[in-house]
This record gives sequence, C-alpha cells and structure tokens, in this order.
Amino acid sequence: MSQRTDRISALLRESIQKVISKGLHDPRVSGLITVTGVTTDNDLTQSTVTVSVLPADRAELSMHGIRAAAAHIRHQVGNDVALRKMPKLVFKLDDTSSKQAEVLGAIARAAEERENSQDEQSWGSETKPGHEDADTDER
Repeated sequence: MSQRTDRISALLRESIQKVISKGLHDPRVSGLITVTGVTTDNDLTQSTVTVSVLPADRAELSMHGIRAAAAHIRHQVGNDVALRKMPKLVFKLDDTSSKQAEVLGAIARAAEERENSQDEQSWGSETKPGHEDADTDER
C-alpha cells in the first residue's frame, strides 16, 4: 500500500469508529465494538473494515447489523472525510481478540496445573517431624 492509501485508511478507521461509537439504531448491534483496522485498495474503490465485537457470543448478530448499516455508515463517514469518491465499505469480523482470550485462558490453566503438580510433589518430598535422616543424628 502507498502512503496515500495508508493515510486514507487511517482517516476512515477513525471516522468509522466515531459513527459506530455514536450508536447505530439497530438492536442487533450491541456490545463493545472496535474497528481494529481498515485496508483500502490502491484504486480507492473498496475498503475492508475489520471489526472486533465483545462479548464473542454477540459477534455474529452484531456483524449482521453492521453490514446492514454499511450504506448509512458510508454516508456518515463521507460527510466527515473529504474524499472525491467514498470507497465501498466491506465489514469483516476480527476474531483475533477471542483467539487471544482462548490462548490466555489455556496458558492460565496450564500454569495452574503446573503449580498444583509442584505443590503435590513438594508435599511428598517433605520430611516429617521426628523422622530426620539417620546421618544427622549420628554426628
């Protein structure tokens, strides 16, 4: 991508986030919605907007609402960003945050299991009071 398309993508990302943050009057669109990135084609005809939705169980329904409101969002962004021709907005779900949450959960479970196994090993290796090694008593 060129510097020009990078700048346009950054402007679009900010503007789209503003429009979505103000709220869309669609009951399907709910939760924490974040525009994670915008990629604009070199010919400026289309921009792919990646959106993260939390909680993850509301993501598909929210994406249906956002896709249905794409023309409205494009119109509002067109009023905010001065471009000769506004690119078509294509919305895609960014599921990296849910994948990150799964990975972090797996790491936490593994750390907890490791800690539990170390605790069990330390209980078995401790000497009981009154049962010291014979070598220490003889000296």
